[in-house]
Amino acid sequence: MLAAVLLAAAAAMPASGHHSAALFDTSKQVAIDGVVTKYDWRNPHLYMSLRATDASGAAFDQEIEAGASSVLLPLGLKPDSVAIGERVTVRGNPSKLGPGHTMLGRELVKADGSVLPLNVGSTASRVVPQDVSATSIAGTWLPRRDQFGAFAGGGRFPLTDQGRAAVAAFDARKAAYVDCIPVTAPTLMLYPVTSVVEVGKDVARLHVDWMSSERVVYLDGRAHPTNAAPSLQGHSIGHWEGGALVVDTTQFTEHKQGNSMSLPSGPRKHLVERFTLSDDHKHLKYDLVLEDPDYLAAPVTYGAEWDYRPDLAPTGMPCDLEVARRFLTQQ
Repeated sequence: MLAAVLLAAAAAMPASGHHSAALFDTSKQVAIDGVVTKYDWRNPHLYMSLRATDASGAAFDQEIEAGASSVLLPLGLKPDSVAIGERVTVRGNPSKLGPGHTMLGRELVKADGSVLPLNVGSTASRVVPQDVSATSIAGTWLPRRDQFGAFAGGGRFPLTDQGRAAVAAFDARKAAYVDCIPVTAPTLMLYPVTSVVEVGKDVARLHVDWMSSERVVYLDGRAHPTNAAPSLQGHSIGHWEGGALVVDTTQFTEHKQGNSMSLPSGPRKHLVERFTLSDDHKHLKYDLVLEDPDYLAAPVTYGAEWDYRPDLAPTGMPCDLEVARRFLTQQ
């Protein structure tokens, strides 16, 4: 077997939770002051509109695209954070198509000066550390957003020729999320959304608040079935090594973004994960080894941490197909 490649979080490229900022001019920052006329709390994007006034005094409506509600809720934005008729200022990036088109919201400033995040990368994100301890890996957890970007960008993945060609040909307009199909593990497990781990005698369930994703891990000693139909999140079997849960998953469906946000996965994808409670019981260590000989020239290993967040609850909001495809009309 080829030597595994360890990905350093600081060295990999950032990634977006959806179609990225490709449609927006991220080299420019704009600020729009106006009255909120729409605030749609939806997945996989939140949309809002402001009625504003230009330099000549003429009124205009500015639509703003923000992140997903399931991503923004743990960061401090809530369904009742903004009210229709409220005057606010939104800072963000303009559309590459010019004035009159949807802008990318980064943060929202209220009349009292408080700042709320509209994007996973916003410095206004209010992730509050909790001084609570878990008793096992079961519970409610929040993966760290910087570790998601480090892995999902795939910037240091060792690629085969087929992998390099796939990354070069990636088109966000044809990605799986356009059809409300979520990414697969391990990228799914690093999404900065509320994740709930349930552990029973014979099965563990991993609920991820991203497009209603759930994984089932069989703990009853069974092997992977032979000649079984592949599935989106594959077939997972697990066992305990001390207090750590080790999960082996195969039989993934081929996926347009099965290995990173721009790298597909093939039928021979194989994932081994380890879930370990930290010594202080405030974090869950998540380690993985990913193999896919069709797209990866060597196995990829990665380690991350989730924070214990029993104060959080999943939004439970499914992906809205109309919202997922709305950016296509901005071409």
